[in-house]
Amino acid sequence: MSLELYLDLLSQPCRAVYIFAKKNGIPFELRTVDLLKGQQHSNAFAQVNPLKKVPALKDGDFTLAESVAILLYLSRKYKAPDHWYPQDLQACARVDEYLAWQHTALRSSCTRAMWQKMLFPVFLGEQVPPEMLASTLAELDGCLQLLEDKFLKDQDFLAGPHISVADLVAITELMHPISAGCQVFKSRPKLAAWHKRVEAAVGEDLFQEAHAAVMKAKDMPPADTATKERLKPLMQFLLK
Repeated sequence: MSLELYLDLLSQPCRAVYIFAKKNGIPFELRTVDLLKGQQHSNAFAQVNPLKKVPALKDGDFTLAESVAILLYLSRKYKAPDHWYPQDLQACARVDEYLAWQHTALRSSCTRAMWQKMLFPVFLGEQVPPEMLASTLAELDGCLQLLEDKFLKDQDFLAGPHISVADLVAITELMHPISAGCQVFKSRPKLAAWHKRVEAAVGEDLFQEAHAAVMKAKDMPPADTATKERLKPLMQFLLK
């Protein structure tokens, strides 16, 4: 049986998995799960991932949730080039360090920046208090400074001289605020140069393909009443 990946490319973790699989020539069947339509809550999808989140993987009778776990599973099973997830103990630890940090830091602030700056007012018709948006953008700026000073330093990539899954996760995270019009790289030439290196290493066509949906998010029509009701818990969470 072929590998199945359950994805919605509006989702940052899904884009990281998609790019990794495509870049490494991993054959898979794409099973699209439309998050805005609530398809992750269907009974059929719950059989694949009871957590009702994407991405999810199905490999024969084996199922797996959580993007980092999926990336590492694919890397090991398909013996991806070592630079993606190095065998060297300390190089591997650097990748792990970023993957552990990003969940509650860069990913969180990037997601909230996109929703508060663009999707709440455009898609849901909800205005975000200016002071809340300013706080979110300040938090994002602090995370970008840490990304630059703590992880990138003077290296070409986050874990050393070669691209790794850490870079893939980070760059897909940053496309959320960029899609909302945030000037993430405007005053950060070091991060801007890293962005170009990551895109070149991935391949421009694949990079653009993976991010096409999120870059068009600002053009989505307003949500209907049912969608707004379904997204209320997310709205409440992101407006805390």
